[in-house]
Order: sequence, then C-alpha cells, then structure tokens
Amino acid sequence: MANVVCEISVTQAPLAAQSIDIGGAGAVIDFWGVVRPVEEGREIEGIDYEAHREMAEHQLKRIAEQAADRFDLKLVIVHHRIGFIAVGEASLLVQVASLHRGEGFRASQWIVDELKKKVPIWKRPRFKVESHRHASHADRVGITI
Repeated sequence: MANVVCEISVTQAPLAAQSIDIGGAGAVIDFWGVVRPVEEGREIEGIDYEAHREMAEHQLKRIAEQAADRFDLKLVIVHHRIGFIAVGEASLLVQVASLHRGEGFRASQWIVDELKKKVPIWKRPRFKVESHRHASHADRVGITI
C-alpha cells in the first residue's frame, strides 16, 4: 500500500469533493450517496444519521485500506455525514483513484457495500407530516410490532 492516500471521516459538515493530483492514476471515481425523497414508500424530509463515531471511523479506515490493497488504488476517500441530512443532500462521498476505470468502479461499489455491512452508522427517516395521515399510530411513533 505504498504511496496510497487514505482519508476517512464521520462528520456533521456538508461534504465536498477534493481536487487532488494523483500521479499515475488513469481514473478518478466519485460516488455521492444522496438522500432520496421516498423511504419505505413514504415521502420524507430527510434522514437523521447516528454513529458510534470512534468505531465507525475505525471500520471505515479498515475498509479503505482493504480497498486500496484489493483494487490497487492510489487514493481512497470516504466521508459520511451524521446528523440530519435533507432530501437532495449528500450523506456519503466515496472518491477513489486507480490505474484503470474498471478497478475504480469496482472499488467504489465494494466500499459502499462493505460500509453498509460493517460500519455502525444508523439512519432514521424523518417522514413528512402529510404522510402520517395514512399511517397507523404504531408507524407514526416508530413502534415495531
């Protein structure tokens, strides 16, 4: 993993892609995970994300390092937001640089899949009020039956 740039963060700040000159890279892939307007078939205002920050950052670092080795990456950046993220805003940025595009695309997908399996970040949709009219009381208060 010589000369690989790995950067991870769990943050409340809005996400921004970085412009980094990566010598030897033939592809730079940016993946943005954006909050969609519908969750569980109902309209939402956004999503509240919570994390065990120390553990989440530890797992993200392991995933980034594994991806760098597995896909021969020159750069791996993984930033995940916590707190309330409104519909249309980014909650996740994965940026990778690789020698060829195929490895970059595969690496990006692998990182997102591993993140969802292993990183202790939880999401709770914030449903729009008008969506509550048709929901049962148990759904409105978040009770699982």
